[in-house]
Amino acid sequence: MQLIADILIAAIAALHLYFLYFEMFAWDTIGRKTFKQIPPEVFPKTKVLAANQGLYNGFLAAGLVWSLLIEDHHWSFYVAVFFLSCVLVAGFYGAATASKKIFFVQGLPALIALILLHLR
Repeated sequence: MQLIADILIAAIAALHLYFLYFEMFAWDTIGRKTFKQIPPEVFPKTKVLAANQGLYNGFLAAGLVWSLLIEDHHWSFYVAVFFLSCVLVAGFYGAATASKKIFFVQGLPALIALILLHLR
């Protein structure tokens, strides 16, 4: 069970690194393709906001990667639970305020990883 949880944590971290990339460096390209409901003229005006959001996604990814590198089993567990909980809250908030899809892309994988961590 631990191996599956670790793989899922790594996948969630990779997803957040992707969010970091497209929000910080490819907002005008990948962002436009991803968020088709946003008018094109909005992207240049929101580039700084998106970059800030991408930075926070990078912090989440860093915390999740850190949890995988900690050798002490208890500390690794606590750090993973903290950062997965942050991702889960972000998923709930995004679903409530922007799009239900956000929960399934971001929140649900974090919830599954949290459950797997507690089943070990």
